[in-house]
Amino acid sequence: MRKLFSTVTKKVVIGYLVIVFFTLGAVGYALYQLHQQTRHTEHLVQIEFSTFELLRDLQQNLLALENIEKQLLILRDVELIDLRRNRNDELVRHVLTLQGLPSNEQSQTLLQILDAYRQADKHLAAALQHEDWVVATALSGSTMVPLRTQIVELLVAYRERQQQQINTDLTRLSQKTSAAFRATVLLTLFGICLSAPVTITVIISIHRSVKALKRATQSISAGRFDHRLELPGDDEFSELAHDFYQMGEKLRELEQLHLDANPLTLLPGNRAIDRAIDTRINQKIDFCHLYIDLDNFKSYGDRYGYKAGSDVISQVGNLIQAVVNECGHPDDLVGHIGGDDYVVVTSPDKGEVLAQTIISRFDEMVPTLYSPEDRQAQSFVGKDRYGVERTFPLLSISIAVIHSTRYKYPSRLAISQDCARLKEYLKLQDGSTYMVEEHRE
Repeated sequence: MRKLFSTVTKKVVIGYLVIVFFTLGAVGYALYQLHQQTRHTEHLVQIEFSTFELLRDLQQNLLALENIEKQLLILRDVELIDLRRNRNDELVRHVLTLQGLPSNEQSQTLLQILDAYRQADKHLAAALQHEDWVVATALSGSTMVPLRTQIVELLVAYRERQQQQINTDLTRLSQKTSAAFRATVLLTLFGICLSAPVTITVIISIHRSVKALKRATQSISAGRFDHRLELPGDDEFSELAHDFYQMGEKLRELEQLHLDANPLTLLPGNRAIDRAIDTRINQKIDFCHLYIDLDNFKSYGDRYGYKAGSDVISQVGNLIQAVVNECGHPDDLVGHIGGDDYVVVTSPDKGEVLAQTIISRFDEMVPTLYSPEDRQAQSFVGKDRYGVERTFPLLSISIAVIHSTRYKYPSRLAISQDCARLKEYLKLQDGSTYMVEEHRE
């Protein structure tokens, strides 16, 4: 009996040791691969994505500087010098950040040209400070514009290479996750075949976590950045899940960079609006198109200046976005065509509600945009585009609401033509107003 007990005990001990060995091997391998992938993910988030965002910010800063420089040389408004100086300070901060990132041949070339650009900018700044407009114009055309064009071209090429690197790293991460999953499962199954019921819990846990990580990696690689990976606990799996979520957020932001967002309101531009309309038309989804236009905006800008007009455009964009967020649907689109024209694409049941709410909120905001004298008089005297003095009312807003159901075959051209027709009619009315056309032609 003792011999039997000893033999059984030995088998149990040997079996247990084998189970422990293979279980520890599977867990150790999985954790090692997880640690490697976590470090890889951190590198993606901290280096690759940061570099991509920095290149985007540099490009936007240079384009903004170009616009300010053109306005300054045309208008010769010394108040724009401070705005230009602030943009230059922001450019310097971006350059310093770029210098702190790991360097390569492209970044070194970019930094050299940026240094030349900053040296040339000092001469231009000196000429502007002394209001030597002739010298400033010459420096801008002969030096600043070519350098700025060269830098923007380098930034575009650099960003494309960075995007390719990110895609390659994501694919490699997915492949490593799949390989780690297969190896872990093989080791664990081998331990189970040796009668290791003790390891079942560990196998299920690792199997579930690795499969979740694999799905998340494949989802992100396929461009579905809204995948939310939920893993319990506070271990490396949860840490990697958090990193995956952050990576998805970063990639969603990078995807939005492809939209032609308006630099003043940051709202999507014409291409995004066209795509939203075409998608609904192709999928035969009924929708409502709101064309929003400010009335008397030119006279307001002539009276209060370019900066005040830009602020109004930005505030109206924020107002429309806030109303759509509050009263519309999550998949509604708020777009900025340009100037004082906006577009909202929503469902048919929300079009009129949004128009009414936008008008109500806008009319509440309008008095705050004027001086006390103009606000009290509800108008002001100014010159129209022909130089004739006339009395202008306060800002108002016109909204043309077009339902896609009014067309047998809806198209962007038909909708835009009807919007233009309604806009002309609404501008003849007093105050803020809207008009809905939903019946079929």
